[in-house]
Amino acid sequence: MKGFNIAENGGGSYRPLAILRWVMVIIFISFGMQKFTLQSAQGIVQFIINSPFISWLSVFGLRGEAYFLGVAEFVSAALLAAGSFSPVLSALGSFLGMVTFAVTWSFFFTTPGVVTWSLSTDPMAWNLTGEFLFKDIVLLCVCVVLFLASLPQSVARLRTG
Repeated sequence: MKGFNIAENGGGSYRPLAILRWVMVIIFISFGMQKFTLQSAQGIVQFIINSPFISWLSVFGLRGEAYFLGVAEFVSAALLAAGSFSPVLSALGSFLGMVTFAVTWSFFFTTPGVVTWSLSTDPMAWNLTGEFLFKDIVLLCVCVVLFLASLPQSVARLRTG
């Protein structure tokens, strides 16, 4: 499969990693593009103001905080794409992705009204926003897999370079 490059090498097939990498590139590009729309900027404000990790972004204003996140997502996409040729860039891009999705998944717990905790028959219930955020645990795990796959080669290249 010539079109899918992967910087990591070793025993076994690395084609699944290449597919995961390029899917994450597409996801980060599409998420980044959305951050440059007013609708997206208005939609994420509820998460940002309640986040202990990125509430400081509000100093940039409604559009500025969305632009900041959009640029960060474009940087993640670029590093992951370049990471198909360089394990160091792969590790950096996947680490940035891990941070991104760890923060966004934390919104599940920090945004009021997303989750209702109860001791009743339904101990944890979430609304549509919660369903939207819950998928980020999968994207976080994909970034962890890419990070762990690129890390040994990154360390080896940094030691010899």
